[in-house]
Amino acid sequence: MAIREITDRPDFAARVEMVEKERQRLNWVTILTMIIFHLGAITAFFYWDRAAFAVALLLLWISGSWGIGIGYHRLLTHRGFKTSKAFEYFLTICGTLALEGGPINWVATHRIHHARADKGGDPHSPRDGRWWSHIGWILVGTAQQHDETTLRRFAPDLMKDRAHRVINRFYFVPLIVLGVGLFFLGGVPMVLWGIFFRVTVGLHATWLVNSATHMWGTQRFATGDDSRNNWWVALLTFGEGWHNNHHAHPTSARHGLGRFEIDVNWLTIRLFQTVGLVRDVKLPARR
Repeated sequence: MAIREITDRPDFAARVEMVEKERQRLNWVTILTMIIFHLGAITAFFYWDRAAFAVALLLLWISGSWGIGIGYHRLLTHRGFKTSKAFEYFLTICGTLALEGGPINWVATHRIHHARADKGGDPHSPRDGRWWSHIGWILVGTAQQHDETTLRRFAPDLMKDRAHRVINRFYFVPLIVLGVGLFFLGGVPMVLWGIFFRVTVGLHATWLVNSATHMWGTQRFATGDDSRNNWWVALLTFGEGWHNNHHAHPTSARHGLGRFEIDVNWLTIRLFQTVGLVRDVKLPARR
């Protein structure tokens, strides 16, 4: 869905006003969840296990790169390439393992961000505070738990897909199933590293795209917002840190445009294209 289609809607101003009002209400379910996962991540260091740590790194790549960067972001939100429905749903399930909410909620939030980047109504702009842009925005109000009306306004394409609606509603189930499997595989250490530590690190990496890449880095393109290209965020997020490039060319499946701008997600998409899993890959109109 084009970003302009969102901002041109007559109800967009009402949505911005609603978000501003919601910012004052604490979301205790999210707060308690974040506390539990952060405590679990710290506890993992008291249960060091080399195999569990290796599994955590593998799952971080699958959930953060295949799931969030490629699935939720470059495919579902911006349609940077095409693929079969089966592979689309697979990437979406990978994204749910990051515990960043259901795919439709995630997509709606990100489309709102692009529509109002660093302006009133942006869900997570550093102009509203560094803490706010990193984690504060999910601890109050509805965060990404949008009502059905909002989802139909900002992600109507995904709302038409019954499978995506089911995944969106039960997005936490794959993570629970994975946790049970890890427990039988390696006991408590495997769960602490593969679930709690991995999810916590992945969350902060994604949040750095919201915060750090709108504060620190370089701007190749004049996008009218504060988006920056940040190399260390790119390393932590498999290429999502080339954020100014992305804001200039939101539908491009490639974010790292320079010779030394490492974009693991792009390289993975190219691999998927080579083996026939994806097609019609979009690139920037200009470099």
